[in-house]
Amino acid sequence: MAASRSSIFRLISATQHGATCPCHGGKPHVHLNQQVAAVGQLRQLATPVQHVEKEYAFEVAASNLRFGDGVTAEVGMDLKNMKATKVGVFTDPNIAKLPPMQATLRALESQSDLPFEVYDRVVAEPTEDSWRNAIAWARKSEFSHFLAVGGGSVIDTAKAANLFSVYKDADLFDFINAPVGKGTPVSQQLRPLIAIPTTAGTGSETTGAAIVDITSRAFKTGIASRALKPLLGIVDTRNTETCPTQVHISSGLDVLFHSLESFTAIPYNERTPRPSNPINRPAYQGSNPVADIFSFWALQTCVNNLPRVAKNRDDEEARRAMLLASSFAGIGFGNAGVHLCHGMSYPISGLNKKGPKYKHSGYQVDGPIVPHGVSVALTGPAVFQFTAPSNPQRHRQVLSVFHKVSESDPSIARIPDADVGLHLYEAIARFLDDLGVPRGLKAIGYTNADVEALVEGAIPQRRVLDLAPGIGDFVGEDGRMHLTKIIEQSMEY
Repeated sequence: MAASRSSIFRLISATQHGATCPCHGGKPHVHLNQQVAAVGQLRQLATPVQHVEKEYAFEVAASNLRFGDGVTAEVGMDLKNMKATKVGVFTDPNIAKLPPMQATLRALESQSDLPFEVYDRVVAEPTEDSWRNAIAWARKSEFSHFLAVGGGSVIDTAKAANLFSVYKDADLFDFINAPVGKGTPVSQQLRPLIAIPTTAGTGSETTGAAIVDITSRAFKTGIASRALKPLLGIVDTRNTETCPTQVHISSGLDVLFHSLESFTAIPYNERTPRPSNPINRPAYQGSNPVADIFSFWALQTCVNNLPRVAKNRDDEEARRAMLLASSFAGIGFGNAGVHLCHGMSYPISGLNKKGPKYKHSGYQVDGPIVPHGVSVALTGPAVFQFTAPSNPQRHRQVLSVFHKVSESDPSIARIPDADVGLHLYEAIARFLDDLGVPRGLKAIGYTNADVEALVEGAIPQRRVLDLAPGIGDFVGEDGRMHLTKIIEQSMEY
């Protein structure tokens, strides 16, 4: 086990500055045997027991996708083709009354002898309790297949219900990401899951990630395993027609930061440790050539189209582009991972229920809510100013997207590497301003007195913090210092 920094410093000090010694006239001195012993201890502490190897491979995993106008009508045939014997259908109380669910029910009912049951009690920003309720419902029936109709909250809840229907005796925290839970690998095959997204945001129809609010600890975390990813994502452009403008904006912010974070994550071959068994290779692997293509395309598409949807949610071309960008970003971050914005968003959302109790307009929910996309965006300007020095060229590419010019354009190419982060801070802040996003954490009720609690809530998010570039260990003293600085800079802008 590696030594703490303080232990190492104490031993270094012992080798250099001995205590006063009577046999040497009271002058500070270290006997040779004392010095050798101290150096030996230092080597024992500072040298790992085993050499930690860096990753040398990456994997590409994503759900099959079907994209088009009205393709929800095909889901009944899909399930019939899969020889489904009983389908567990998940949605939320709002979507249950809207055209996407009505189209789904017609598709299911059009197939003879296709039994299904509907669970319509999924909550926005699901909690461990809401997951347990959905899991208990699913465990009562022997569903051969699962179907989710809704946003990320619905799809993620269906993923959890599927997982724990197979692992009937497992506890929720057996699979929750370490160090919050045990992070047990999923080794059994789950039931086929079809996801029909109704928002352009989470990309959950393509990924093996499922996010939940651990209310007992006032932050979010989740389960990440390729085994959770849907077998098929049915991306129907008609299903976002009824989405309120504020939901479009918040969901679109998730697309924006999925693509930004995955494109700037550490390279896959810098991640440690290399897994001893491929089953332990995480879903979030670091940036890689395949994920980069999807992430960068999603970033460009989002920057060009999200402002259009915010101004006119009936802009069909822009809505279609955002829905495809959501899936592309899902493929990008589903293989590369996200980092700081998402890691810090989880305590921002979780602590809000006990602290500021901010309720974002446009969301039909009881109680306070910081929508996921908004919670991610609030730290965005400060995060990318911080990460820019790790790879100025890649961040310069991102800056060119916001300026809608080529990275070789003189207005971008002439910016010194040291100044790219500041320019990117300003570009992201201006983009968020134009969308009406609250201008920092103070705008949703947080104060400087909350900084420490927000940092403590971010520290356990190791699966994403470890992918942040230019940092190293976010659990040690340096990590806390960096997180504190970023959150302080995110209070207002």
